[in-house]
Amino acid sequence: MAPDPAYSHRNVWRIAAPLILSNITVPLLGIVDTAVVGHLDSPDYLAAVAVGAVIFGFIFTAFNFLRMGTTGVAAQRFGADDVAGLKTVLGQSLLVVVLISGLLLVLQAPVMALALRLIAPEPEVAALAMEYFQVRVWAAPAVLANFVLVGWFIGLSNGRVPLAIMVTVNLLNILLDLLFVVVLDWRVTGVAAASVIAEYTGATLGLWLAWRTLRAQGAPAGWRSPDATVFRALVSVNGNLFIRTLALMFALGFLTAQGARLGSGILAANAVLLQFFYLLSFALDGLANAAEALVGRAVGRRDARGLRRAIRVSTLWSVGVAAGFMLAYALAGTLLIRLMTGLEDVRLEAQTYLPWLVAAPLICLWGFLYDGIFVGATRAREMRDTMLVATFGVFVPGWFLLQGFGNHGLWAAFLAFMAARGLGLHLWLGRLLRQGRLMPPDGSSGGSQRAVSGAD
Repeated sequence: MAPDPAYSHRNVWRIAAPLILSNITVPLLGIVDTAVVGHLDSPDYLAAVAVGAVIFGFIFTAFNFLRMGTTGVAAQRFGADDVAGLKTVLGQSLLVVVLISGLLLVLQAPVMALALRLIAPEPEVAALAMEYFQVRVWAAPAVLANFVLVGWFIGLSNGRVPLAIMVTVNLLNILLDLLFVVVLDWRVTGVAAASVIAEYTGATLGLWLAWRTLRAQGAPAGWRSPDATVFRALVSVNGNLFIRTLALMFALGFLTAQGARLGSGILAANAVLLQFFYLLSFALDGLANAAEALVGRAVGRRDARGLRRAIRVSTLWSVGVAAGFMLAYALAGTLLIRLMTGLEDVRLEAQTYLPWLVAAPLICLWGFLYDGIFVGATRAREMRDTMLVATFGVFVPGWFLLQGFGNHGLWAAFLAFMAARGLGLHLWLGRLLRQGRLMPPDGSSGGSQRAVSGAD
């Protein structure tokens, strides 16, 4: 029997390639934000935007579980040909967005006060950061809605709509940065306002495309009463993913904090080297997103053969891409460091620790890959437990055991953490496959008998 084309090599890249491209637009926006504010008449403006970016980076990253949770549940409904269920997943995920963003807007004053207290910038910078925060916080409903919309379309094996949303948001943000800051001289308020307008524009585009998709598939009109089964699935998956995300954020923050304690030179060098890690994550995240969609589709269909093929094809391409990055970092790592910083001391320091980043791709790929597989199977509890063990059972104690080796010890502990993530999920996956527990019980996916098309 010929393999199902839904789990083909071509289909992996049909989903992954647009998502990788959309990821690349994110650092481009950061570069433009820095450039437009960095040319104002005081460094306080740049510092204030940096402080604001840290605050919102933390807040929004903490809620990125909305994207992953929506993808897994939607992919399974898609695989079960459940058009009504897809509409319910989207509607109830957006309802969660309304509740979370409403709470954030109500609590914005204490959140802002706590964040500024923890970061403790200079008074002039704090005042400007507060000005930035008070405008940009109103983007929260749109940002979280975009997480859900991107996740929902990935669940439908559609990578082009997420690309359209992200490119719209980031390119419009760049254009509005130039208008509001360079032309109108709105300074930090202009940077924040650009983000707000761009995010709502992206959310509007995403909602319109979702409506078109559902209408084309003949989804039932009107608002359905909340589906308790879907809601329980979303709450369970999202709750576990939230804890998992907080642990990951702690790990990355711990890496930065411990590097800072080793001196400003180490901190600067690690900041450069982390760009290698983030670049790698853009590519591996795109492939993980493809794994989420294909695994979720197979689980929704109760297609054991398709599930194994989805895992096999995703693994093959993840290993291939990671090997490519490893070779690129080995051959061109020094050149990339020189392009990223003109400070010779920082260059030399970063080159000292470059071998850790050369080794990173083949160590880190498993955590990304298995995250995608487990999200598609909506097995978030195992992801949560593995991340907690890797963070607090491997990374933190590993650093304290290896801190005598300085920054080499810090990077060794970090890569041990990434290896533990991958190994833990690998062991879980083998056990679940042997026990046949990746498939839901018969009938749990529900579903109409109408076929759903996720074609781009």
